[in-house]
Amino acid sequence: MNINFTIATSEEELQQIITLQRKNLTASISTNEKQKEGFVTVQHDIEVLKKMNDTQAHIIAKSGDTVVGYALSMVKEFQDEIEILKPMFVKIDEILNPTTTYITMGQICIDKAYRKQGLFRGLYQTMKKELSKKYELLITEVAASNTRSLQAHYAVGFSDLLVYTSNDVIWHIVQWDWQ
Repeated sequence: MNINFTIATSEEELQQIITLQRKNLTASISTNEKQKEGFVTVQHDIEVLKKMNDTQAHIIAKSGDTVVGYALSMVKEFQDEIEILKPMFVKIDEILNPTTTYITMGQICIDKAYRKQGLFRGLYQTMKKELSKKYELLITEVAASNTRSLQAHYAVGFSDLLVYTSNDVIWHIVQWDWQ
């Protein structure tokens, strides 16, 4: 397996992220697959994804010219762009010291054919390498029902910052302290 971990630099790569995302949305997969493989909740449009990438580049895993995994970089300035993420940012602001520098990982996804091959850890290690000099924490949010994703985040080094309920969904806000 020859996988290259890097940052997204082209419109074509962003389009491939959108395609991979659509294949793994909760509406696109069965209940059994959600439990077994995990899922993504947020569907981005290309304009927002590009603006996010222009502010802080997304991390991608490529096999040849094909994006086979991604971890989206989302700075606080995008907190009002995605409705489902607004409660997370409110909670973060309530808990964290305002001087703490952090970035949120807006979503992580691996193509089904490339799972269980270290890409999840590779994406996060690349994110840490690229961003840890600029940010103290990496924060993300995982639905409690997405047990596969939650366990994978704990295995990489994340810990719970807060568990809360919003719109009848239990969410774990998890943090990875890079200091």
